[in-house]
Amino acid sequence: MTRKQQIMILLVIVMAIFASTLVSAAENLIDQKSVLSGKVHAAIGPGSVVREGDVLVVVNTILGPSPAVRATTDGIVRELLVKPGADVRQGEIAVRIEPKGK
Repeated sequence: MTRKQQIMILLVIVMAIFASTLVSAAENLIDQKSVLSGKVHAAIGPGSVVREGDVLVVVNTILGPSPAVRATTDGIVRELLVKPGADVRQGEIAVRIEPKGK
């Protein structure tokens, strides 16, 4: 086996390990769903540390801005799937959190 072939095999192995790590991390995220429908007024940013009960997304309603998504666990916001000004529906996944300790 040539040196070039060995390097290519090693590169493929490293890429497979990296891809596996990404998939594994995505599987550990907890979906946070909206309990209200409306236009997103404000949302917490990715990378934010949150505690259970923290407001993650606020929507405009007939009565004014209201919390639509609250954290169900302590952790770090890894994905924000809605943006201010966009519409969100009840039951829609709006935020994904990596639980504390992972």
